[in-house]
Amino acid sequence: MDWLVALFSNPSSIAHILFVYSIVIALGMGLGRIKIFGVSLGVTFVLFTGLLLNYFGMKIDPTVLGFIRDFGLILFVFFIGLQVGPSFFSSFKSGGIVLNGLMILAVVLSVVVTIVLYFLFSDTVSLAQMLGVHYGAVTNTPGLGATQEALAQLNYQGEDIAVAYACAYPLGVVSIIGTAIALRFIFKIDMKEEDQHWEAEEKASNHVSIFFHVHVTNRALEGRNIGDIRTFIARPFICSRIQHDGVISSPSAESVVHVGDIVRIVSGEENKDAIVAFFGEEDKEADLATEHSPITSKRLSVTRAEINGTTVGDLHLSHSDGVNITRVYRAGMQLFPYQNLHLQMGDELYCVGPSNSIKRLEDRVGNKIKRLEHPNLIAIFIGIAVGILFGSLPIAIPGMPVPLKLGLAGGPLIIAILLGRFGSLFRLVTYTTSSANLMLRELGIALFLASVGLAAGENFVDALLVGNGPLYVVLGLLVTIIPLLIVGCIARHFFHINYHSIVGLMAGATTDPPTLAYAATLSEKNSSAVAYSTVYPLAMFLRILTGQLVLLVMWSFVTVA
Repeated sequence: MDWLVALFSNPSSIAHILFVYSIVIALGMGLGRIKIFGVSLGVTFVLFTGLLLNYFGMKIDPTVLGFIRDFGLILFVFFIGLQVGPSFFSSFKSGGIVLNGLMILAVVLSVVVTIVLYFLFSDTVSLAQMLGVHYGAVTNTPGLGATQEALAQLNYQGEDIAVAYACAYPLGVVSIIGTAIALRFIFKIDMKEEDQHWEAEEKASNHVSIFFHVHVTNRALEGRNIGDIRTFIARPFICSRIQHDGVISSPSAESVVHVGDIVRIVSGEENKDAIVAFFGEEDKEADLATEHSPITSKRLSVTRAEINGTTVGDLHLSHSDGVNITRVYRAGMQLFPYQNLHLQMGDELYCVGPSNSIKRLEDRVGNKIKRLEHPNLIAIFIGIAVGILFGSLPIAIPGMPVPLKLGLAGGPLIIAILLGRFGSLFRLVTYTTSSANLMLRELGIALFLASVGLAAGENFVDALLVGNGPLYVVLGLLVTIIPLLIVGCIARHFFHINYHSIVGLMAGATTDPPTLAYAATLSEKNSSAVAYSTVYPLAMFLRILTGQLVLLVMWSFVTVA
């Protein structure tokens, strides 16, 4: 039985370490699926399982614990960055500006409330612990990890801030949803009316590509080719099909237009009226995409590494016998196929043209889905290495005790975002399937949370029973509710934002999936998910960096034992 004793009690044994992590993660993930009043903690329950097992004597060698914790954090933030990279910069456009502005206000207010509460309770709670409360209240685990790393750089020796985080987190999740419910009653919101308003807003949106048919009656266009017409009108559009003398074809930029032709146009809705007026008149009876048409359409996936980083113009579609790319789908977004749009591995191209010509284009871009199932580990580990190097660069700031560093959370996150958005320009293939990305993110955060729990179990129980645990819970509620309530009221009263979008905004600002899951129960529409995905990238970025910034600005207030 000595082997069994060693398996459970030897903190340096590889078997013991793997066994404990497996038990903590498996049990935590299982319990995290349990819903109480419709709310579950998900992967975060791994933290509480680790706390519990550590309290009952499960120990891990501190060096190994630190390595697994940091490696898990790097995995999580890096693949988060790759996921949000393609949409990170586009989230600031148009309606995203208002939503991201409100999200930034929520982040700033939560930091302000945290600092104010620290000064009010500075005799009882340290600044470091108040930041632990802050990240539990806004349910942001990567921010906790980044702040722990910054504290290590400041030689902080006080109580592990994971204790305060664990105390504030559960009611943080509940109070975010509670605040959303409170806003619903404050503004007497009718959910059916909100659905109708959102549908009307979607129809009026200027960011969705639409198709329509135009009858050419403008005699000034007689004999002009599509490329010249596009230059004259100065509006982006794709002519996917043209009917001349009863024959339907897929035109290229050199194809000539004649009076009496019917053309099928794909463009942004905001450009429709100008395009119709220039060509002649809209033909609402025509349908050049009917089954009897000799032209077909197909979605092609970019799976050849040689195409990664090339532009739509580089494909020279005018030489492809009339094939047109009318839309590009990337990371859940629909993009207009401008000539200078850089293609990335995993992009889906919606193509229109003769079957044989589309087949030739298919051979060129790949369209071999199985190739996407194998992530490019070279680019991924190059990115992680560069991220660690970038995060380790010291940035000297006058008056600060130590140079500012983005650390193992901020550095890889920024590099991953840049790779996800611009990696194709350097021919780096960073594409991973959604399932692979999700698996690696979940693995990373599970390893991180298990490590944090296994390091702080005894202190957590002591804080709840004889320490500041109850105070952490109350302070966490204030950090959660006050900023979200203010931002929610501003969003509704001054900007008249749809309630579903407000709930998505709140979920995104706190990077809180349980709130998004709650929002999904309110409507069959995806309005909350749209707002969530709009603010989530920048919110995650700010949450990770704000804790470090507060520490460095207020370093003299950090309690050092």
